Amino acid sequence: DAAAEAFVEPDPNVATRDDLQGLVTDLENFKFQWQRERDLHTAISTRSLLIGGVVQTRIGWTEQPVTTATSNDRKVTFDIGAALLSFNGILYKDYEEGRNLTYSLRFGASPQQASNNSFLNLLDAQLSYSVLPTLAPEDWVLQITLGQQLLPFGLEVPASEELKPVITNAQFTTKLGLNRRDLGLIVRGDVLPQVDYGYNYRAPVLAYAVGLVNGSGPNTPDDNSEKDIVGRLAFTVPSEYNSILRQITLGGSAYIGWQNTFLKDEKKTLSGKGVKRRYGGDIYYNHYPIGLTYEFIYGQDDVTLGTTPEDPQKTRLSSLSHVATVFYNWGEQFLRGYRNQGRYDDWWPKTYQPFIRVDLFDPSTEVPENRVDVYTLGFNVFFAETTKFQLNLNRRDDRTNKEGAKHEILAQLQGGF
Repeated sequence: DAAAEAFVEPDPNVATRDDLQGLVTDLENFKFQWQRERDLHTAISTRSLLIGGVVQTRIGWTEQPVTTATSNDRKVTFDIGAALLSFNGILYKDYEEGRNLTYSLRFGASPQQASNNSFLNLLDAQLSYSVLPTLAPEDWVLQITLGQQLLPFGLEVPASEELKPVITNAQFTTKLGLNRRDLGLIVRGDVLPQVDYGYNYRAPVLAYAVGLVNGSGPNTPDDNSEKDIVGRLAFTVPSEYNSILRQITLGGSAYIGWQNTFLKDEKKTLSGKGVKRRYGGDIYYNHYPIGLTYEFIYGQDDVTLGTTPEDPQKTRLSSLSHVATVFYNWGEQFLRGYRNQGRYDDWWPKTYQPFIRVDLFDPSTEVPENRVDVYTLGFNVFFAETTKFQLNLNRRDDRTNKEGAKHEILAQLQGGF
C-alpha cells in the first residue's frame, strides 16, 4: 500500500536525535567527572606555578671529637644538610617578544650550630623582568631582579645545590658573608651569545651583573644608611662546540660595602662604620669529560679592637682565599643525545665524577699562622635525573688548632623534585 511504499530504511551512517542526545549526555558526564577529579587531586594557583625542592641527607665522621653547647665528645652524626622548597612561575607572559615578568619564592632549613633548632627560613623572594626579547637564543639578555636573592659573586656563591661537586661550601663563602642572601636590585645580562642549535648550546661572550643591596643579610632591613655595590663581569672564549677552547671563562667580581663596627666590651657597643670589601677572580673550564675551576678572593674588613669609645683601635684586616677544583666525568648523564632517548620506565643515564679540591683561607693576613687549609678527595654518582650520591674525604689543617690537622668523612644523598 501507500504507507509501505513511503517507509524508508534509516541510514546507519546518519546520527539520529537519540544518538546526539546520548553524546551530549556522555560529554556532560565526562565534564563532571574531570572537574571532580581536578577539584579533589589538583593544586590550583592564580598564576603559573612550578613547585620544586631539594633534600640532603647526610652522615659524617670526624677524627677529633666535637664538643658544643648541645653535644659532648661527638665523632659520628646523622643530619640533614638542607631541606629546600621553591615556588617559581610567570606573572606576565609576553607571547610576542618574551619580555616576561617572573617570580621566585624559596624556603630552606639547615642544621644550626650549637642548637637543636632548624627553622624554615625565607631564602629567595624576588621579581624579575626581562627588558629585552628572549624568544631566540641569539637574543641578548637584560634582566632586572628586585628582592631577596643570591649575590652575583664568583663561581661558588651563585651556584645551585645541583651543580656543587663538594658537600660543604668553600670556606670564604661563609666566613666572608658572601653566601647569604641580600635585599636589593640587581641587573643581569649577556651580549654576543655563541649558539649551536645542533648541540643546544649557548654561551655569551660577555656576561655581566651589577646591583645595589642593603648589605645586612636576609630577612632584615639595612643596618646603616649606606648601600653596598656588587658586580661581576665574565668573558667566555668564542669557539665552536667541538673546539677544545669551548667553555673557557674568565671572571672578575667585586663587592664594595660598609658595615657597622662594635667594641670588644661586654655589651658589644656600636662604635661606627667601616669598610667591607671583596675582590675576586675566577677561571672556569668544563669540556667533557674534564673540568676545573679556580677562585681567588681578597677581602678587607674594618674592625675595632678597643673596649672604649675614646680608644676604639680601629683596624683594617685583610683576608685571602684560594679555591681550586679538578674533576673528571664518565657516563652519559650530561650528554643531551642520551638524555633525550625515549624509555618506558624511569630510566636516566648515569655519570660518575671523581674530583679533588684545595680550599685555602686566611682570615687575617696580618696575623701569622692562622690559615685554614682543607683538602678534599671526593666521588659523585649521578644515578637519576635529580638525585646524586656524594662521598668526601677531607683533611682540615687549622693552624690555630693545638691538636693539629684532622680528617673527616662525609657521605650525602641528595634528591630533588
